[in-house]
Amino acid sequence: MKVTRNTMPTRKGPAELFTGDVYVDLFAGPAEGNSLTAANVHFTPGSRTGWHAHAKGQTIWVTQGVGYCQREGGPVEIIRAGDSVFFEPGERHWHGAAPNKFMSHLALQYTEDLASGPIGQVKHLSDEEYGRAPAVID
Repeated sequence: MKVTRNTMPTRKGPAELFTGDVYVDLFAGPAEGNSLTAANVHFTPGSRTGWHAHAKGQTIWVTQGVGYCQREGGPVEIIRAGDSVFFEPGERHWHGAAPNKFMSHLALQYTEDLASGPIGQVKHLSDEEYGRAPAVID
């Protein structure tokens, strides 16, 4: 058995990528020979990513709360703890918390070019686009 301690501090998600207060705990970053990144991402109510894509796709697994996700051209989906979502390679999408709920998810993705990172170009999701999401009752 090998235990590897995570000594990285929680970081505030950068404004270039997120709207609202988002916090990221990176627990697996790209290393030589391995391009997997994994993070626990914590969204405060109403916070969200911008529209973005991953060259090799992305899987998110909701660990707490209630949120939304949407692929470009598709409907907004409500996601809850225990749900997982796979975004296809190159598929533009966004994800974040419901307006009245916190949401945390594990984000897993591979990156081809470690220098440019996994997400490509980001376009912020407008309040109008976010407002089209269905109401969360519970």
